[in-house]
Amino acid sequence: MELSIFKGQNSKTAKQHFMSSKYQITDPDGIYFLTSTIVDWVDVFTRPQYKIILVDSLNYSILNKGLVLYAYVLMSNHLHMIASARTGFNLSDILRDFKKFTSKRIISSIKKEPSESRRKWLLNIFCSHGKHNPNNWNYQFWQQSNHAVLLDSNRMIDQRLDYIHNNPVKSLIVDQSENYIYSSAIDYCGGKGLVNITLLD
Repeated sequence: MELSIFKGQNSKTAKQHFMSSKYQITDPDGIYFLTSTIVDWVDVFTRPQYKIILVDSLNYSILNKGLVLYAYVLMSNHLHMIASARTGFNLSDILRDFKKFTSKRIISSIKKEPSESRRKWLLNIFCSHGKHNPNNWNYQFWQQSNHAVLLDSNRMIDQRLDYIHNNPVKSLIVDQSENYIYSSAIDYCGGKGLVNITLLD
């Protein structure tokens, strides 16, 4: 696709439009590699209480919202997933509701958590982003994009699965991927993790 087709737009805007349209969910039956990132790459998920909200929300989405989750890893400022939607459900809608709910719950927890020494700093960042985005309420927690990549071959699935599970190892958090509890790596090693995933063949 040539950027020149975006008439009336400068090159930066055209490039942003092209990149955002490139990573859209277009196949309702497809399996996607997804990345949800906190605004400004803020390290929110360094505290267990925020991680548990995220894990509980994933399990709720699986049970009630039609999410099929094959793999995931939660890092300090982003979430990687391999996922699809059950028949009759829409993956974009599932992700929208998931991000909306977790945003509100985590921000509410930040406000109430007595030990949160970064409260003012965090809320200022989320408030600043929220003011500049009409799609949000008072705060913006997640970046808008899910950076969706359709996995249309076994090779692509295997690559992303390895990438997801090796994230904590590369970040020097653990020396074995299955030892990181906020990940599906343990499920692929015969154990049971915190989230009710569906194993890929």
